[in-house]
Amino acid sequence: MKSAPLRRGVSAVAFVAAVMLASCESGPSKAELEAQRLAAEAAARQPPPISLNQGVAEAASIYVAFLREARTIQPGGFPDAESIQAAIRKGASYDAEQLSRGLIAYGAIIAMQSPEFVAGVRQYASNPTQRQQMVAQIVADPAYAATLPGADAAAGLIASAIGKDAIAMRAIAEGIEQDAYTIQGRSDPRRRWAITPIANREVRLEGAKHLSEVDMLPSAEESALLFAAGNSGTGLGLEPARKSPPYTPAVVRSLAIAALGALGAGGDEARVNTEALTREPNSEFCLNMSKLMLFQCLAASRPSYEDIFCLGRHVTRDLATCATEATQITTIVVGDPQETGAPVRTPVAATAPAPAAAPAAAPAVTTTQSLNAGPTTSR
Repeated sequence: MKSAPLRRGVSAVAFVAAVMLASCESGPSKAELEAQRLAAEAAARQPPPISLNQGVAEAASIYVAFLREARTIQPGGFPDAESIQAAIRKGASYDAEQLSRGLIAYGAIIAMQSPEFVAGVRQYASNPTQRQQMVAQIVADPAYAATLPGADAAAGLIASAIGKDAIAMRAIAEGIEQDAYTIQGRSDPRRRWAITPIANREVRLEGAKHLSEVDMLPSAEESALLFAAGNSGTGLGLEPARKSPPYTPAVVRSLAIAALGALGAGGDEARVNTEALTREPNSEFCLNMSKLMLFQCLAASRPSYEDIFCLGRHVTRDLATCATEATQITTIVVGDPQETGAPVRTPVAATAPAPAAAPAAAPAVTTTQSLNAGPTTSR
């Protein structure tokens, strides 16, 4: 008889356990479900993190590393003929397409250093639908990025930073071009070897052409620094600057890549888009024409002082010119038209025409002066 209470106690415990188990199997409460829903909505409103892929940083590193090396070319004062050839090799060792793409990629990383531009773009990234629409529009029409808030601040940084490279290369060019004339002076001790015809001219020309065809490899150290700068928005130490539109195609494409990065759409999954945006025909054309003019100059050049001119005009100055044209739009200012009255013609007596004077002999033109009339414009 004592077993009956025991059985009732066991049954009660089993009942409580069954109730508790049933409550667990029923899932979270309504309050818990509501909290989960609100948390999911809040997470969806957060924009994705900034993302700029490694390919952009590697392309930019090619431009940065080459320009840093090119800026070490001495601005004249060459001690011997070999130092001139070494400078030509240093300045000619670039692929026009890679250097152009690198300039645009570098411009994108520079644009990411503008808090105003990044914040202006990211304000549209919290709405997933709007974000996807903006990404699609930027890919279809890169110029759309130039209309986004803060674009003038980002464009100003690009023009200022790359403009400093152009200024440095132009200063080197001026020193080299002046030295091409100075070295011909009879009082210059270098004149003897400077006016001597260059041996193996064809070999040096083929060497310059070969250097132009070698793939440029990204710098691992520079790539890491630029990748960090692009994704953090810091690290380049740039001075704030602004530039109003219109913008060059190269600057527009830099802004487009940066806008994708700010929207969280510039990561590895978007590498096809960012690589396509680094291709810009005008910038590539300028650098390709520079190489063509360098080859023609070297083919026509005979003594070393003429090679100095080729180096100054079609390496250092052309690098400055192409960088300037990639970031600055040339504007022509025309004054208001002025009304002028027709001059009153005073009648004069007809006289026999004077005999034509014999034309004066044209002054002799040196080879360097003839080379100076190239199609590249100084900027």
